[in-house]
Amino acid sequence: MGHAEPQIEQALQPYWIPFTPNKEFKSEPKIFARAEGMYFYTPEGQKVIDASAGLFCVAAGHCPPSPITAARPKPSANCSFRASRAYHGVNMGGVALSGMVNNRRSYGVGLAGVHHMRHTALPENKFAKGQPEHGADLADDLQRYCALLGGENIAAVFVEPAAGSFGCLPPPVGYLNKLRQICDQHGILLVFDEVITGWGRMGANFGAQAFGVTPDLLLMAKALTNGAQPMGAVAAKREIYDTITNAGPERGVEFFHGYTYSAHPASCAAGLAMMDLFKNAQLIQRAADLSPYFMDAVHSLRDLPIVTDIRSIGLMAAVDVALDKVPGARGHVAQKMLFDAGLNLKSTGDALIMAPPYIAERSHIDEIIGKVRDVLSKL
Repeated sequence: MGHAEPQIEQALQPYWIPFTPNKEFKSEPKIFARAEGMYFYTPEGQKVIDASAGLFCVAAGHCPPSPITAARPKPSANCSFRASRAYHGVNMGGVALSGMVNNRRSYGVGLAGVHHMRHTALPENKFAKGQPEHGADLADDLQRYCALLGGENIAAVFVEPAAGSFGCLPPPVGYLNKLRQICDQHGILLVFDEVITGWGRMGANFGAQAFGVTPDLLLMAKALTNGAQPMGAVAAKREIYDTITNAGPERGVEFFHGYTYSAHPASCAAGLAMMDLFKNAQLIQRAADLSPYFMDAVHSLRDLPIVTDIRSIGLMAAVDVALDKVPGARGHVAQKMLFDAGLNLKSTGDALIMAPPYIAERSHIDEIIGKVRDVLSKL
């Protein structure tokens, strides 16, 4: 798509679009009119294969009937809603916990009292397929913080079992196990952020099962409703519930928390319908079965001179492209070129992230990798 038609550019002017270079987008918009199954469609009717599952949301592909139908209010319900989506990382707590420096550069450090351990993207782990072998010892950062601050003063450790939006960083073999061991030693809660890794993305129900480590708290969202309705949830160990509840007053609220739209009936209906879809369509098993073919296909891009690293786990992968003077510049250009070639994916800096819906067939994977190869060969 070239320069925007005057009427399209004019229609976009009133909008201040988040996480978007607005001037650039409005002069050369990349717009979808609808979506179905594995594909988006532009207003002109061009098919664009979805290589990142609607930002990791649509495990069942776009517009499956169950979650959408279930979320529709009955005529007598007297309620209205929008199928909007939110990114959990851009809030006061999320920015503080996140390792995405640009977010803190823009919004400040967020909550006080947050310390960061080193990431596990080591040079010796480049082009690892699945969990890398090196880096489990980096979990000892937590032990050093316990010695420095006192383990009794550390409330919790937050970790994505495999980092997603940052560019697919699978945990080194033994890394999560070490975190669990250190947390148990010092009475620290281990929290898994499974907003992306949960609901089958790792080839198991959750990353907790995929990596054999049980957290104390588990956060989930995105594929929970297939993106049909905004919804998040937290699972807690029974002993956490019992401790808080038993310490509370005999009468009254034991844990004072909640939101205006907590347990919204439309979102809950979509979530319940999605649970049926996960079961009846065997989506998580499909993701597990497709994973080896997907990872092999992604790693076949290793021969391209512009590719500097490939990381993959389950049905998620990232391809790093070589820096072009300014970090993220080449990744941004690649994303736009891929759109024009009929493929949509998420880029973070110079990492091109692929996480297809679980309904994908091998032919879809071939299409995705073929388009990525064609575009990267031209950069």
